[in-house]
Amino acid sequence: MRLIQFTVSKVWRGHEQKIIYLYETFRDNHYIEDQIIVCPLDSEIYKVALEKKLKVITIDVKSKLRAAKELKMIADDFNSDLLFIHNSKAHTISVLAGVFYNLKIPMALCRTLIVRVDTNFFRKWKYNYEGIKKIICITQPVVDVLKYAVKDHSKLSIVGILTDIDKFKTSKKTGKLHKELNIPNDYKIIGNIAAFTWFKDHSTWLRTVKELKDRNVNAKYVLVGKGEKEAEIRKQVKELGLDNDVYFLGFRKDIEEIMPELDVLLFTSNEEPAGGVILEAYACRTPVVATNAGGIPEVLINNETGLMAEVGNHIDFANKVEIVLNDNQLRERLTENGYKFLEENYTKEVIGKKMIAELNLIIKK
Repeated sequence: MRLIQFTVSKVWRGHEQKIIYLYETFRDNHYIEDQIIVCPLDSEIYKVALEKKLKVITIDVKSKLRAAKELKMIADDFNSDLLFIHNSKAHTISVLAGVFYNLKIPMALCRTLIVRVDTNFFRKWKYNYEGIKKIICITQPVVDVLKYAVKDHSKLSIVGILTDIDKFKTSKKTGKLHKELNIPNDYKIIGNIAAFTWFKDHSTWLRTVKELKDRNVNAKYVLVGKGEKEAEIRKQVKELGLDNDVYFLGFRKDIEEIMPELDVLLFTSNEEPAGGVILEAYACRTPVVATNAGGIPEVLINNETGLMAEVGNHIDFANKVEIVLNDNQLRERLTENGYKFLEENYTKEVIGKKMIAELNLIIKK
């Protein structure tokens, strides 16, 4: 198989990391003959692909029709067998390439969001475009929301998310964040690693922090990420009087060093497709308290690999955080179970094998 992975996303989040992981897995296991990533020049994934010396080609996406024509030329030059599409705008461009420029190779779409796509005629049409042979989803809730738009439900399948255990090699604390932020050593650090978007529900996270502070929990709190809701979140920090308790660390490339420093990963997302950061916490043996929402129940087993709290309920979250902090035996059991669960279900090797099987089905048909 000669594979093109196509995205026009310019940010760096879980899905973009997934593209890189899949590329590496397909390459390292000799699953395919050759592959390239097609993406915009000013994208984060282009920079990462260059750093890792992966095959990557840039595409100008200012005009969708021009980009569609360029995509057709790239596919012809590469003699590709399959186009693997990774975001909505790339989906649109791919369909336009098929309709207007006779791009005939089969297409697979990777879907990661719990969002209705039957909101207008064009969106429904592009999801039912005949060239899209399979829509590969990360969790069941993503499948369920697509069923409103996709007529042929046999096109829908679930493969899951993945993480690289080898990237997260240590679970030992080094004191990195205590030193960087000048936090006293006897303080716990509770954190969240997530983009500042509406469904990550940082409002509940901050109300949980306020509750823990009012209970005199000896801790400081860190937020890693950036996004369109940052100004709103910073405003809430001031309103709750948490200026001296919450640290904004911005976008970081050293998550494998930050995660082990957290005494609890507090993840309050209210409509999470999967929660890849939970798997990274497992890899670092960091305890997790997460919301019972979206696809999280597929990656977190309550009271086995982590603790779950009710969506939007900051009291429930605070209770669960205190339980984890105060029960050493529970914390050890959760983290060991989490690591084992990750090894068995969500490594690059496990998910890469499932993914290539799905893509091969398209080629065989």
